[in-house]
Amino acid sequence: MREIDLSVYLVLDPGLCEAIGMAETAARAVTGGVTAVQLRDKTAGQAEFIAAGRAIKAALAGTGVPLIVNDNVAAAIEIGAEGLHLGQGDMPAHEARMRIGPDMILGISVETPDHAAAIDARLVDYVGAGPVFATATKPGHAAPTGLDGLAAIIAAAPVPAVAIGGVKRDHAAGAIAAGAAGIAVVSAICGRPDPARAARVLAHAVKKAKDT
Repeated sequence: MREIDLSVYLVLDPGLCEAIGMAETAARAVTGGVTAVQLRDKTAGQAEFIAAGRAIKAALAGTGVPLIVNDNVAAAIEIGAEGLHLGQGDMPAHEARMRIGPDMILGISVETPDHAAAIDARLVDYVGAGPVFATATKPGHAAPTGLDGLAAIIAAAPVPAVAIGGVKRDHAAGAIAAGAAGIAVVSAICGRPDPARAARVLAHAVKKAKDT
């Protein structure tokens, strides 16, 4: 099993991060306790996407925090990212695993217990479970699951899960109680005046939830 610390999983949004950029946001957030970083950009061309990924990877060098690339296998390989994340409508896990090799982390978004139960733990390392709540950062998302729905998804999943979708600090305890290994956030860090402090608050909330 390729392991990943899902405690505080930052999904970078180029628009929200515009003031200081995605690489600088990631670097500062990691000093505050972010444990994984995902690059998600649905508007960039391939060359721009790869350039952004390389800048973020350079910003994370030496931290031990993995860079996960969303929905772009070729870019993930080109960047030398530590992981790839796919949605339900993207390529099948077995095809992705064949392309990225045995060592890269692979995550899959799951929206229902059936999605979660279909995961092959030999191929997939974690799932992004949700959306837990409505979120403006991913237009057209599935209906929110709520915390009870999140718990049902996680119970069906054979791999660790990170709760995603409108998740904020105040939701950390509920997400961890539902069985999540951590929380994935976008606007709770991206675009904040102090990404390090925002990350620190989230990391503290997750640790407190896990310790109780």
